[in-house]
Amino acid sequence: MRRLTRTVAAATLATALALVAGCSSGSDSESPKGGDGKAMEKVTYLTSFGNFGRDSYAWVAKEKGYFSEAGFDVEIKPGQGTGTVITNIVGGQAQFGPIDLTGGLLQFGNGQAKDFVAVAAIQQRTMAAIATVEGKGIASPKDLEGKKLADTPGSVVRNLFPTYAQLAGVDVNKVTWVNGEAQTLMGTLASGSVDGIGQFVVGQPTIEAVTKKKAVVLPYSDVMQDLYGNVLITSSKIAKENPEMVKRFTGALMKGLEYALANPEEAAEILKKNVDATVPAAAAAELKLMAAYVRSSNSGTQLGTLDSGRVAKSIAILQGAGALKSNITPDQIIDFGLAPKA
Repeated sequence: MRRLTRTVAAATLATALALVAGCSSGSDSESPKGGDGKAMEKVTYLTSFGNFGRDSYAWVAKEKGYFSEAGFDVEIKPGQGTGTVITNIVGGQAQFGPIDLTGGLLQFGNGQAKDFVAVAAIQQRTMAAIATVEGKGIASPKDLEGKKLADTPGSVVRNLFPTYAQLAGVDVNKVTWVNGEAQTLMGTLASGSVDGIGQFVVGQPTIEAVTKKKAVVLPYSDVMQDLYGNVLITSSKIAKENPEMVKRFTGALMKGLEYALANPEEAAEILKKNVDATVPAAAAAELKLMAAYVRSSNSGTQLGTLDSGRVAKSIAILQGAGALKSNITPDQIIDFGLAPKA
């Protein structure tokens, strides 16, 4: 009898311990909580082009808790240019990411992409450019003729090049393009296998750090001054079905952008913490150069604003150059109701 009592007691204790363990396990696996105590929404964010200083503001927003305060658990992955970012967001592999607005206009207007919308500006002026180094015989756009350039197939620099070439007086048929990847373009330039690469103007410090030579940059904005730079996009479905979520995410990302511009050295160290290949000095220098493109006389002081009139001018430039196959309007690609207000 005594043995039976001990057996029942042991079984009861084991059951109790199992229940406690089960409760503990369930508690540990719960989703992390946001600033309001609610479970955070999981979001995948793509950078614009690799993991350089120009994209560090997303890592800042995560590190500083801006995303979690807004209710998001964000995974940041490197993007590979406008076309790829659009494809992944429309396909549901990511929910947010920056693309060059002009590249987005080209993709949409030429039937290459749809079902995405821009909800905030990252840069008020395009940073697209051709970059090279001294010794390549390139000092002006005309010098690009007879040269070999590398970029990703979906990059705005490459897709916008025919328009840039026309406006800059360059024979596009005399320029050769080869495929490259975001993270290896600068190494390709350093190896001497190409004469130049598609790049943003802020890439100058990183190019010099990688190639050990003085960079030469030909900005597209020299001939196309009304074009926006990067804009934050999401899918049309998310924008329509969950506009408040979009606003919360945009607000958190804008906080990260503002902090990164005000504290470039700290932002560079945050990027280094998350991306080991980062060169902090070059990343900080990129952010300092980018500041002039994020805030401009056209935008006032509020980050992220988008102006319908300016977008219409961008469309007109592309149409005038014969770069768009169809007529489009600003509100077909931008949700002005979700964009930050001036």
